[in-house]
Amino acid sequence: MLFTPYRLRDLTLKNRIVMSPMCQYSCVDGMANDWHLMHLGARAAGGVGLVMVEATGVSPEGRISPQDMGLWNEEQAQALARVIKFVKAQGAHAGVQIAHAGRKASTVPPWEGNHAATVGGWEPIGPGDEKFSPAYPQPRAMTTTDIQNVTRQFVRTTELALSAGFDVVEIHMAHGYLLHEFLSPITNHRTDQYGGSLENRMRFALDVARAVRAAWPADKPLFARISASDWIEGGWNVTQSVELARQLKAIGVDLIDCSSGGIAPDAKIEVKPGYQVPFAEKVKAQAGVPTGAVGLITGAAQAEEILAGGKADLVFLARALLDDPHWALHAARELGVEVEWVNQYNMAKRRR
Repeated sequence: MLFTPYRLRDLTLKNRIVMSPMCQYSCVDGMANDWHLMHLGARAAGGVGLVMVEATGVSPEGRISPQDMGLWNEEQAQALARVIKFVKAQGAHAGVQIAHAGRKASTVPPWEGNHAATVGGWEPIGPGDEKFSPAYPQPRAMTTTDIQNVTRQFVRTTELALSAGFDVVEIHMAHGYLLHEFLSPITNHRTDQYGGSLENRMRFALDVARAVRAAWPADKPLFARISASDWIEGGWNVTQSVELARQLKAIGVDLIDCSSGGIAPDAKIEVKPGYQVPFAEKVKAQAGVPTGAVGLITGAAQAEEILAGGKADLVFLARALLDDPHWALHAARELGVEVEWVNQYNMAKRRR
């Protein structure tokens, strides 16, 4: 099944392999550059069906770091259009994960440490004024006007994504970033219409999803990435994720990309091969919506088993594709499936 086509709305992927969004911290003023052309283009040439661009800020303040990708102006859309054109020329489709980092914004790239940005930083916003950790910047609690403004920023970024040529938009609701911060009782202690009950905590994320779906063409798929569990007692959990997925499906979200964690630095996550696949399986079965599985999926047989077992509809690969840009081609060889290689690499295929 790994190399069977998959259709969502009017989009048909050539296989079930998705390059997961992976932050590269390699932008200046949010602009895609030659690094992204190489990084994303190599995986498209390597046989991936859908290439997802990293978490892309809907505003300067929505980025994780000053080096993050952004999509809030036409110049950024034009820079991404160049990358998308190359990705599509290799036979893949292109998607973008649109995001706001919330209280985890204004930090440095991971190879520089785990603390607030001292150069080019800003004041983050979130559901409250609690820091993610002592080394992170102090956030400001959002007003209702702030929430409305961020919703409009998601819409503007969606419109720019369309003009750039993307086939898929994914709303980032995971990993302790802004929308997840409103979903989780760990971080949302508000007493207004955006806090307290599950209905209230979901309100912001669902409003964003409605606004993005209205701005995104009806023939194009819309994804949402969620953290299906906070891995903390009393936090967001898979039961709440199923309810969120049901409501996202009713809005018109076509696939739930099931990750987990990120809401607090002290979460005890049981990391092992395929450790997040059960989340995708449960959301798919109970919410009746297609899902993507992600998290230490490294082998062809493992990916095939996930799909063949009906646990998910797509597999999202991250570190495996960092390690091997041609993972998809090598997986096809391992599973005995004949797939096309780009002409420039066909000599290697024939030699094998």
